Amino acid sequence: MLFRSKNYNRRNFIKKSTLGVVAASTLSVSCQDNLSKPSPGKYMGDFSDKPIDNIRAAFIGLGARGPGHLKNFATLDGTQVVALCDLFEDNVKREHKRLKKYNSVSTDLKLYWGDENKWKVMLKEVKPDIVFICTNWKNHAPMVIQTMLDGAHAFCEVPLAISTKEMWDIVNTSEKTQKHCMMMENVNYGREELMYLNMCRQGVIGELLHAEAAYIHELRFQMFQEERGTGSWRTHHYAEGKGNLYPTHGLGPVAQYMNIARKEDNFKSIVSYSTPAIGRNKYSKVNFDSNHKWNKLNYSNGDLNTSIIKTHMGRTILVQWDETSPRPYTRHNLVQGSKGTLAGFPTRIALEEGFKGVSKDHHSWIEGEDLELLYEKYDHPLYKRLNSKTKKSGHGGMDGIMMYRIVECLKNGLPLDQNVYEGCFWSAVTPLSAKSINEEGMPQQFPDFTRGMWKTTSPLDIIL
Repeated sequence: MLFRSKNYNRRNFIKKSTLGVVAASTLSVSCQDNLSKPSPGKYMGDFSDKPIDNIRAAFIGLGARGPGHLKNFATLDGTQVVALCDLFEDNVKREHKRLKKYNSVSTDLKLYWGDENKWKVMLKEVKPDIVFICTNWKNHAPMVIQTMLDGAHAFCEVPLAISTKEMWDIVNTSEKTQKHCMMMENVNYGREELMYLNMCRQGVIGELLHAEAAYIHELRFQMFQEERGTGSWRTHHYAEGKGNLYPTHGLGPVAQYMNIARKEDNFKSIVSYSTPAIGRNKYSKVNFDSNHKWNKLNYSNGDLNTSIIKTHMGRTILVQWDETSPRPYTRHNLVQGSKGTLAGFPTRIALEEGFKGVSKDHHSWIEGEDLELLYEKYDHPLYKRLNSKTKKSGHGGMDGIMMYRIVECLKNGLPLDQNVYEGCFWSAVTPLSAKSINEEGMPQQFPDFTRGMWKTTSPLDIIL
C-alpha cells in the first residue's frame, strides 16, 4: 500500500510538532555554530587572484565529464595539463593519447591510477594551479577541500557537495586559503540562459517575481553501468538519498537572473514534497535478475520531487527533479516579471507591450522563427563572441563557453562568474529538500553561507 490514513489528533499533532522542532534545532546547531564564528579568512564573493599567465591544471576523474573538460581546457592558449588521475588505467591512458592530438602534452605530465587515494599523492607531487574534479558526488567535498588546502583553485562538477556541513567546510576552507572554488554549472552558459540573463539585466520583463527550474531527464538506462560508469555509483543515491538530488542545472540560471546571493536578494526558505517511489523499483525488477545487487536496494526516493523556494524579497522559485519517469528531457527554465515572461524548452517569450514586427502584446508567445528578431537584439555578448569557437564543445556549446570564461578570468585576475557561495546555495537544495520531506513539508531555512556578506556582493555583469 502506497498511502495510509493517519489519526491527526491533538496528541499526534503535538508529538509531531515537537519532533519537528527538535529536528529543526538540530539543523540550526550546525548552521548557528558557523554563523556565530567569524570567517576564518576573507570573504570570497568578489574575490580575484593574481593573474596566471600559464595555467597548470590537473584532472581527477576521466570517465563521463572529465574528458570533455580536458579537451576544452587543453585546446585554449595559455594552458598546460600537468596531471591526469582516475581509478582506471585505461581511462588515464586513453586521455593521455588524446592529449597528444591536442598538441598539449607537457614534458612533465604525470599519470595516476589504481588507488582511491592517488589523487592526494598527485596534489602533493604536482602542485598544480587548478584542479578539475569530475568524480562520484561523495568525493566532491573531500577533493575540493584538499585541493584548496594544497594551494590550488578547485573547479568541481555539480553538485558541489551533498550535505550542508560539507558546504560550510568548503566555504571556510576557501575563505581561509583564499582559493577559488567554483561549481561548474555549465547550463548558465547556454544560449537561452545567457539571453534571458541579458534581458533581465536590461529590465525587459520588469521587476522579477517568480521563476521555475527543472531537471527532467530519464536516466534509468544508467543502471546497466553496473561496475563502472555513472550508474555504478549514482544508482545508490536513488536508494539512499531523498529529495531533489540534482537541482543546479535548472536553478543556477534563474538564481543569477534574480541576483541571488549578489546584493539584491537571497534564498530564505524551502518546502519540498516527493511522489511515491515506483519507477526505479519496477525497472530494476524487470531488467535484472531477482538476486542482482540492484534488486537488493530499496529505491525509497520519490520519482518526482517538487520544491518551492521563498526568497528574502518574497519571490518564489519552483524547482523540480525527475530522473526516472518516461517523459522527454527538459530543463524547464522560466522567469516571470511585472512586464513579461521568459520561458524555455521550448524557447518562448511573452512581453506586455509585444515586440515590434512580431507580437502586439503578451497574449501570445513569441516562438519559433519569430524569435530571430529577439536573438538579434538580445543575444548575450558572450555568446556572440564565443559561439563560433565553442559550438562543438558539448551541450550545444555551453561547455566550451564555461571553460573559456574560467581560463579568461584566471589569466586576467578577474572574479569568477560563479563564486563558492552560489555553488553552496544551489547545492543546498538537496539536503534541505530531504529534511523538509522528512518533516512532512515543513519549511527549512537556508544557511547563510556568506554570513550576511551577500548584501555587498556585486551582481554578475553582462560580460562583453
